Formats: sequence, C-alpha cells, structure tokens
Amino acid sequence: MKIDNIMINKELLDELFVYCDGKLYYKNHKYKKLIGKKVGTLNSNGYLYAQINGKRFANHRLIFLMHHNYLPQCIDHINGNKLDNSIENLREATYSQNGQNAKLRKDNTSGIKNISWNKTVKKWRVQIKIDGKKKHIGLFDNLELAELVAIEIRNKYCGEFANHGN
Repeated sequence: MKIDNIMINKELLDELFVYCDGKLYYKNHKYKKLIGKKVGTLNSNGYLYAQINGKRFANHRLIFLMHHNYLPQCIDHINGNKLDNSIENLREATYSQNGQNAKLRKDNTSGIKNISWNKTVKKWRVQIKIDGKKKHIGLFDNLELAELVAIEIRNKYCGEFANHGN
C-alpha cells in the first residue's frame, strides 16, 4: 500500500514495531537507543504519530494495518479516547459514522448532544447530521422530552456508532 510515495505494509510495520497493549514499541531503528521505547509524538489534535522514512503516520492507523492487513479511509476510536489505540478499540468507519461517535461538542449550549435552543420560537430543537446533511427532527417545550427524542433518533440513525455525548 503506497501512502505519500512510501510503501507501507504489514511486513514493514512488523519489521519496525512491536504492538503491545495498544501501544507501538520500536523493534528496529537506526538509533539503537530507541529500540524498546514507545513510538509516537502527540500532535495538537491529541493523536500519537510515528515517523517512517521522514513521513508522519497516525499510530492508530499503523496498528489497524498491522492487525488487519488493510487500511480503511477512516478509523474510529470506539470509546472516543484518541490515545486508546488498543486494537479492540479501533474499527473501520465512514467519516459520517466517525462523526456520529463524537462526544458532546464544547460549544454545545444545551449540554445535550443534538439539542439546541431556538430563540425565535423559544423551544428546544432536535436535529441530527446524517451523511453530511442536517435533519430537523422537531421542536419541544420540554428539554427532558427533547433529550429522549434525541437519544431515540441517534439510536435509529447511528446504530452502533451512536454516542449520547459522554
């Protein structure tokens, strides 16, 4: 598999790294003092990255490739923890599914995922994004009812990728 003009495959990764408990360790490196040390530098988005031949690769993508011998376009961290790269926590996803598994956004004003206050009608609005398109579900006087509707709608449209904001 060619990524950024570098041939990355399971064999190369198995030669360079050892996987143990969700982490990569150097198995082979030009700097011998790094052998046995953890692989990865934390980036500003909270993911660990490794360097191979001068190119950066997300550790979770390398781990997925090492275990499944293919690399999907998108990989989801099931529990939402970007540093938990255990293979049991990684699954293939579409970009939409990955977004559905996102936690509550920091700019959320209701404190509940998929719910916002509509100032014009003075009601709670429930909406969900599916395949990049916003779907308006309804307006509610009661926040608790809006939350129940939001949970149901996430379960219906997101299935196993439904994240209720935790």
